[in-house]
Amino acid sequence: MKKLLATAAITAVMALGMGLPAQAEYPEGPVQFVVPWPPGDFEDILTRMIAADMQEATGKPASVVNKPGGGDGPFPGALEVLNGPADGSMIGSFVIGVPIVGPNIDIGIEKDSFTPVGIFMTYPFVLAAKGDAPYSNMAELAAHAKDNDVVLGHFGAGLTPTRASFAAAKKMGFEFADDSAFDALDCNTLSSGDADVINTTLALIEPCLKDVNVLANIGSEPIGKLEGVQTLAAQSGINDLELWNGLFVKKGTPQEVIDKIAGIAKATMAGDEAQKLMKDSGVRVYWQNQSESQARIEADRAKNAELGEIIGN
Repeated sequence: MKKLLATAAITAVMALGMGLPAQAEYPEGPVQFVVPWPPGDFEDILTRMIAADMQEATGKPASVVNKPGGGDGPFPGALEVLNGPADGSMIGSFVIGVPIVGPNIDIGIEKDSFTPVGIFMTYPFVLAAKGDAPYSNMAELAAHAKDNDVVLGHFGAGLTPTRASFAAAKKMGFEFADDSAFDALDCNTLSSGDADVINTTLALIEPCLKDVNVLANIGSEPIGKLEGVQTLAAQSGINDLELWNGLFVKKGTPQEVIDKIAGIAKATMAGDEAQKLMKDSGVRVYWQNQSESQARIEADRAKNAELGEIIGN
């Protein structure tokens, strides 16, 4: 009898086991990384490195899909990820504006719509002027602007580096006489006189770097290749909010999937190719894990609100 009962128990366990689906290993199929900008900038380059490493590590296709939103910035691309499945098959490569600004503009993005996988880069944004400008740092710019018109060129009034520039000016007791948004801000913008000071990335003025004055870099740390240039925060007294980019998945994505993506991306950022890009270009490359990224997002929400109080929006 005991033998029969034991056999029956084993049979029942086997039947129960056969009735449960096996846990599939991630990814089961192709993975798309959605970059909501045109190809070629730092977030695109680094995300393509991650996709290539994922494909090599998993044997499944992994690709970058560029979804530029035009005047709507990163939000159409972010909404595409939000409307996709919560299984890691669609991963967003998003700038700070998606989790910080997105919940405030009534487009369907909530504070918890996305789960951060990790933040991996800071753009090398700078404030720059022509080499013969009568100012080479923020204090000299402030003194000059009190008696002279200075026009600022930027990529958009709502962008983090632009808001930081406006707040720094307010904090230092001056205002730009005018400001304009440009599609491109490079050496030609300065040489043509379209703007006196431009808020742009270091890569765009690299060809004429010897002929410009870099007044400040916009971030929490100085850019190594810009010797002697201090951060905007250090020179003006505003907080050190910076334009970063990270990987995000839709809320509800399993933790084991998030961990798998994070492990691959972390290794990519520590790899020779990403580190060489940092050394050559000034972009800051690193890896902040899920909990560190979430804490940073919360801190940056407060920093963004603080800048808004300074500039009045």
